[in-house]
Amino acid sequence: MTRRGLLAGGNFIIDHVKLIDAWPEQDMLAFIHSETSSNGGGPYNVLKDLAAMGVGYPLAAAGLVGQDANGDWIMRDCRDTGINTTQLHQTDAAPTSYTDAMTVTGTGRRTFFHQLGTNAILGESHFDFSNTRAKIFHLGYLMLLTEMDRLLPDGRSIASRVLEAAQNAGLHTSVDLVSSNHPQFRQITAASLPFTDFLILNEIEAGNATGLDLKSSPPDLDKIKTAARQLLAQGVRREVIIHFEAGAVVAEKNGAVHHQRSLQLPAGFIAGATGAGDAFAAGYLHGTHEEWPVADRLKLAVCTAAMCLTHPTPSQGLKPVAECLRLADELGFRT
Repeated sequence: MTRRGLLAGGNFIIDHVKLIDAWPEQDMLAFIHSETSSNGGGPYNVLKDLAAMGVGYPLAAAGLVGQDANGDWIMRDCRDTGINTTQLHQTDAAPTSYTDAMTVTGTGRRTFFHQLGTNAILGESHFDFSNTRAKIFHLGYLMLLTEMDRLLPDGRSIASRVLEAAQNAGLHTSVDLVSSNHPQFRQITAASLPFTDFLILNEIEAGNATGLDLKSSPPDLDKIKTAARQLLAQGVRREVIIHFEAGAVVAEKNGAVHHQRSLQLPAGFIAGATGAGDAFAAGYLHGTHEEWPVADRLKLAVCTAAMCLTHPTPSQGLKPVAECLRLADELGFRT
C-alpha cells in the first residue's frame, strides 16, 4: 500500500489569544488591546498550517473534544478546512480543552493559562491505525496529555503504546513535546523515544529531556548537538530536530548533523509568537513527507515559523509553500 498524508493526534484546543500592552506584576493591571479565538494544540495547529500551505495530500485528526460549543467549533473548523475528523471524537465526560494565550504587543512574548479538559482523558482506545493510509502519524504534546503520559509498571507509557501501534501499522511517527516542568518529564519522554522516528522539540524541552542546560544566548550549538545525539542514543529511530529562536539543528541516526539559521526579521515583523514551533514542525514534516533532503526541510521549517509570526493566532499567518520559501530570498538568514 502506498502511504500518503498526515494523521495528527493529541491536543485539540481552542486558543483565546489576547494581545496585551505589557506583562503585569502580581496584583497589577494590563490592558487587552484585542482578542481572537483560534485553533490550538500541536496536532491541530500542524494540520491547519499544512492546509494553509496547500500541501495537497490528505490531512486527518485524531483526538477528543467535548460535546459543547467549543467542541462543535473544532469539528466544524476541521471539516471546513478539509481535515478528516473520523478519529476526532466527542464526549460529554469533560469540557473541550482551551488555553488563554496572553501575547505582549511589540515583543511577541506569550504566557499560557490552560484547561486540560478532554485532552486529559484521551487514551489508547481513541486511536485506530487499521484503516488509515497516512504516511506520518504526528503526536503532541507529551506532558500535556494526562492519560497518554501515564507511566506503566514496565516503564512504558500509554503514548509509547500508541506510537508502537502506529509503527506496526506502517506509519512513520513524529513526536512533539511541550515546555513544562513536569516532574516526570525525562521518564515520559524516554518511554516514547524507541517508538519515535522524528522527535521535534525546542531547546527548553531538549534540556529537560537530557538534563543539559541549553538556555544560553547566543545558543551553544555544540551543546544542542550533544543533546540531539543523546536523544538519538536513547532510542529515536531516525532524526532529532531541535529548534530555537536563532535556528535549528537536526541530528540523524547515520551520524550526520545539520544546522540552519533562522530568518533575519525586520522591526515590526512579529505580530505574535503563538504556534511558531508548530509551524516549524509543519514545515519540517511537509519536507519529510515529500522526502526532501534535510537541508531543504530545515529551510522550509524556519520559513514557515517566520510566516507564522506575522499573525497573533497560530495558523492564520501561514501561506502556500512557495510563498513561505520566498521569505528566505526577501529577508535572508541571521548572520
